[in-house]
Amino acid sequence: MTEPIRLAVHGGLAHITLDRPARLNAIDFEMGDFLRDVATYVTSAAGVGAILLDAHGPAFCSGGDVLAMAGTGATGADVTRAAVTINEAIQTFVLSPIPIVASVRGAVAGGGIGIMLLADYIVAGPDLKVVGKYADVGLTPDLGVSTLLPATVGQRRALELLMTDRQLDAAEALEWGMVAEVADDPDTRAREIATHWLTGATAAYGHAKRLVREGAHRPFAASLADEAATIGAAFETHAAQERIAAFAKRSVERR
Repeated sequence: MTEPIRLAVHGGLAHITLDRPARLNAIDFEMGDFLRDVATYVTSAAGVGAILLDAHGPAFCSGGDVLAMAGTGATGADVTRAAVTINEAIQTFVLSPIPIVASVRGAVAGGGIGIMLLADYIVAGPDLKVVGKYADVGLTPDLGVSTLLPATVGQRRALELLMTDRQLDAAEALEWGMVAEVADDPDTRAREIATHWLTGATAAYGHAKRLVREGAHRPFAASLADEAATIGAAFETHAAQERIAAFAKRSVERR
């Protein structure tokens, strides 16, 4: 039996691929368990400095596999438990200090929006299509969508996407700030970004992610204190001292 998520870790890069192409990478109970386990593993594994998220097939993720869940005779309580499991994965990724880049092609619908937005940097293919679609089946936002989407595009636009039949193409998703860039080959571009993180001051990128993510949910004074402590600790690292010295040398040479 083919596993619904593939994972490869090499040279500090954890490459995660959603792999249920026949179901447009919709997440069923089994895939939710896999996603949680993969999230736990890669965010705690020694040496992982960046995460690349992508998907196999014509769609990135069409959300929860409602038809599969209904076909198993699942109850509302079963669906809630599955959502909690997937939420654990999303929270683990979002709160991890490891930077995440996503390559996103094709359709992103429903809870797939939350899976996409767990990434810190999103490269879209020109065929991207983003839709809410919850109300079409009488369901409500899940998988972090009610938090991650308005944090990304604002409340008004989030409600427009979730409460109408609005569909965003790649250019509109870029204009809304939902994705960072659009590339003809998003897989290659996303890997370039991950490689840049790994060959740069990797820990500094991770701390930048952590400070921004946590700053949205705590008092301003706490964020300022965290910034001050973090930059002081970073200043004393070998990586920072090397880069500061190189920067100073270049500055002198330009004079």
